[in-house]
Amino acid sequence: MLKLENIVKTYDKFIAVDDVSFEIPQGQIFGMLGPNGAGKTSIIRIITTITRADSGKVWLGNQALSEKNAAQIGYMPEERGLYKKMKVGEHLLYLAQLKGMSYADARKEIIRWMEKLEIQSWWDKKIEELSKGMQQKVQFISTIIHRPMLLILDEPFTGLDPLNAALLQDEIFELHRNGTTIIFSTHRMEQVEEICDSIVLINKGKNVLEGNVKDIRQQYRENTFEISFEGSVPDAISNMCSMAMVPKGSHLILKLNNGVRSNDVLQKFIENGNQILSFHEKLPSLNEIFIKTVEGNLSPGTN
Repeated sequence: MLKLENIVKTYDKFIAVDDVSFEIPQGQIFGMLGPNGAGKTSIIRIITTITRADSGKVWLGNQALSEKNAAQIGYMPEERGLYKKMKVGEHLLYLAQLKGMSYADARKEIIRWMEKLEIQSWWDKKIEELSKGMQQKVQFISTIIHRPMLLILDEPFTGLDPLNAALLQDEIFELHRNGTTIIFSTHRMEQVEEICDSIVLINKGKNVLEGNVKDIRQQYRENTFEISFEGSVPDAISNMCSMAMVPKGSHLILKLNNGVRSNDVLQKFIENGNQILSFHEKLPSLNEIFIKTVEGNLSPGTN
């Protein structure tokens, strides 16, 4: 669906994007992650044809990306780009027609989306009269109204309360089910784990980590397990792993020593007369992987 090949972008002598390559299959929700200043915004501007790469190629489908593809892309930036003095309805009509929609089609689609997002009474409200969360809903409609094949969402849940964030997330999943390819950029790693199929992690202009979310968490597993039990900790356990007590009763995080099997640890607890309530591997979160990768303290299979 989208493919970047050896993209380079410099501003004066600063290299913002340094030989970045990745591809996004059709219909995926793809997370683009990275610390502030990593180069994500520069990459998004290249994908949306706002700026051009100094070198490298970008492919949308089977053709080289150009300004002609702008109408096939929807982009919701983190900073809102709405005209505060305009009314919601006329603003959305204006933006939809800029994307090539007729007045009649745009009006019909806007009404449908305003009903879906429960904002049908806002048609004659000025943008400046809306809260941040309300403006976010309007900006979301303006981004998807023309049914883009590629949708780029940068911190889409900013300003939304949990109820409206869940409502917007449901609509994102519905777009995904209908075949829209989505680039999702956020600093909230728990959202990435919940929403994204695959990710790329950009740091200092380079992609330093890429792949399926589940596969990455498995790749960086640390031989750590979580056990909840009734009874006491067996003496032999201290020679098999390091332990951390979780502050909720008989609940431990166990980091197994090299060569120690999880079954051996579990057997010691059973032999000690404990009742096992739960026992499972604790995979590192994307947030942990993100921090350690950016700091240069993590590699696959680190124990």
